[in-house]
This record gives sequence, structure tokens and C-alpha cells, in this order.
Amino acid sequence: MTITDKIAADLLHIGAVSLAPQDPFLWASGMQAPIYTDNRQTIAYPRVRAAIADGLAALIEDHYPSATVIGGVATAGIPHAALVADRLDLPMNYVRAKPKDHGQGKQIEGQLSAADQVVLIDDLISTGGSVLAAAQAVQAAGATVLGVVAIFSYELPDSVVNFRQAGLTLTPLTTYSTLIAVARAEGDMSAAEFASLQQWRADPWHWPRR
Repeated sequence: MTITDKIAADLLHIGAVSLAPQDPFLWASGMQAPIYTDNRQTIAYPRVRAAIADGLAALIEDHYPSATVIGGVATAGIPHAALVADRLDLPMNYVRAKPKDHGQGKQIEGQLSAADQVVLIDDLISTGGSVLAAAQAVQAAGATVLGVVAIFSYELPDSVVNFRQAGLTLTPLTTYSTLIAVARAEGDMSAAEFASLQQWRADPWHWPRR
């Protein structure tokens, strides 16, 4: 089993990801989805969070070896960024959704210089909106964003477009396609449910098909 498969299985086993093709979830965007993800659950499981940190660190070493700073996307990306920065012996900062409305009004906490090469870490990628906004904040501060790593990506068409338009790469530790394949292999769903899950990823705004 690959690290991608192992992390997908871990997310399922600890309940960080729930699949319900017959009883879909309503997302804040108004989209109906057969999946709900709460990767904040992972920090409660030492083995799982360590495996995630090891995996993310390996992705950064492989894909972004010139990184000088690890940036966490507030709030869910922060603990994973801290663990990864420790493994890579690199500085870490984190990026808020917007600047504070008091004190020094910072959006980025921690050290950042124009010479820095930053890799951003988030726990989950749906459309990519939050992490791409964080990337813009880092770029506005004068630093370079090398790319984004994440625990899990839904692989939604919107995210592919958004990352392309931003000129940034996304490297997830595991993906929706992998996760539903792992769930299917473990015998947790029927062939019809698996097909429905595949249909959602291909055309989420027109799912479920009637």
C-alpha cells in the first residue's frame, strides 16, 4: 500500500472523512456532496498526524527542495505546518484569512522576507480559495510562493482552474479518487454508490443525477 493509500485509509478509519452517496451533505456553498471532511480530527491521533507530517515533508523535499519557509493556512493548516517545519528544520509562519483589526494588523504571523521561498500547507482543498488567498498575501509581502501541499484534495474541476489561473502547483498527500477507491476495496460501498461518487467529482454542481 502506498503512502497515498495509507493516508486515505487513515482518514476513513478515524472518521475524518465521511462518505454518504445516498444521503448527501449540504455544503456552505449550496452544493450537495456525498462527502464531508474534517481533517482537524487528525491531530487527535498521534500515529496519523505523524504519518501526515512525514508525508508532507517528503512531498516538499521532492517537489519544492528550495523551500526556505513553511507557511500554514489558518487555522487547520497551522498544526501540520508546525510539524512539517520541525521535520525539515525550517522556519514557519502562518497566514490568516484577513489582517487583524487590532494591534499591528498583521495577516502573516512569523518571519517573512522578500528572499523567502514559501511552501503553503493546508489540510483540505476544495476550490482552493482559502489557500490561494493566503498565497496572494505572501506574494504581496514580497516573498515567493513555490507551491501548495495539502493533506487531501477533492480534485474538483474548479480547483484545477483556480490553481492554473494563479500560476501555482498543488501537491496533495492523498486525493478523492484514491480515497473512494480505498473505501471500495475495503467493501464499504456498492458498485452503484462508487459510480455515484465518481460522477460527483466529474460534475459536482449537477450531482446527483436523477
